[in-house]
Amino acid sequence: MTRTYIRDFHGDDLDQIVRLWGQVAQDSAWPIYSLAEVIASCQEDYAVVAVQGDLLVGAAVGRAAHAQGWIVFFGVADAASPADVSAGLLHELERRMAPLGLAKLSVLIPEAEGLEAFTANSFEVHRSVRYLERAMPAQRREIDALKELGGRILPRHLWERVAGMAHEKALLEERLVTPLAHPELAERFGVVPPRAVMLFGPPGTGKTTFARAVASRLGWPFVELFPSRLADGGAGLAGALRASFEKIDELEHAVVFIDEVEEIASRRGGIPPSPMQGVTNELLKLVADFRDREGRLLICATNFVRALDAAFLRHGRFDYVIPIGLPDTDARRAIWGRYIPPESATGIDVDRLVADSEGLTPADIEYAARRASQEALARALRPGEEESALTTADYERALGSTRATVSPEEIDEFRADIETIARL
Repeated sequence: MTRTYIRDFHGDDLDQIVRLWGQVAQDSAWPIYSLAEVIASCQEDYAVVAVQGDLLVGAAVGRAAHAQGWIVFFGVADAASPADVSAGLLHELERRMAPLGLAKLSVLIPEAEGLEAFTANSFEVHRSVRYLERAMPAQRREIDALKELGGRILPRHLWERVAGMAHEKALLEERLVTPLAHPELAERFGVVPPRAVMLFGPPGTGKTTFARAVASRLGWPFVELFPSRLADGGAGLAGALRASFEKIDELEHAVVFIDEVEEIASRRGGIPPSPMQGVTNELLKLVADFRDREGRLLICATNFVRALDAAFLRHGRFDYVIPIGLPDTDARRAIWGRYIPPESATGIDVDRLVADSEGLTPADIEYAARRASQEALARALRPGEEESALTTADYERALGSTRATVSPEEIDEFRADIETIARL
């Protein structure tokens, strides 16, 4: 199956844009804007296209007027994954228009149903429309601060792409996303929206993926702070952390993520005091100040929750301490489904792969799947070999060569930590 790529509009795409516009106009009440307006915006404003090989299968075209952005054309043809293509096109168009500092990105969609009673009596339809809009994640005044922090606006569909892990997703949706996205609903039930949360678990279990997915689900900018990079600055690590949080104060909303936080929040003590104790003290103060502002969420992640200073896990600093473990059966099935080519899927014993990959992280399973694909490709390229589809045996051999990231001892420690440290 030919992969779909999303890129900027090129002048050579114009004929296919016209074809797509005609197809969309024939199949539905779209488009609102004329072909001439769409062509003009393709050439003068903002346009991204989805292509499969040489075939253009989707397009999103936008223009800006003052602080308002408008989608003047959007269409997806017979693509392999229309939902993914649509989401990708809208994200890329938004990303290219974001530097303009737009307050809104809007679209007009025709409403052409339920009019027969009027048209039968000589009423002339002037195409009533439905008006849709969504707030841009970062406003004009925030763009420079976000850029300086290395922050990003993530695609809107990352939450849906988290494979399996239904229990963890339901927990994060209930504890984090809903109170922050719908504060009026939370207030009705006396729920205080969270300000900071700790994710812990063995390495490679998807803590960073969940942090990014929460930011995507909320539609907030994602800012990841890297202690190792901050330490390279002249102000020292504590000063660089303080400067970063001051810059974050300029953002109206943000999900701030610190991975491997144990590097700067390990247990204090010892004589003489460790040089990192000053950094830990500073971070504790910053977390307390961070909690005073609405519209922010700090997510810290650690592989070694036992190593954290006790003050970090105290009530009042982190609202929840949530375990993120190895993928369950449903999650492993979804992960395998992501990497097994559709052409080979019917001949693969997925149940067997799911069972034999128990105890592996998502990254381990991805490695095994990609290794099997690479070995099959190499076999097909050998002289005298006939090209054949991937088999269950190919994946089993790859699994046999895959070392588990997480040891049984680490799994036992994680389960013990759930009992003694987790706070849900």
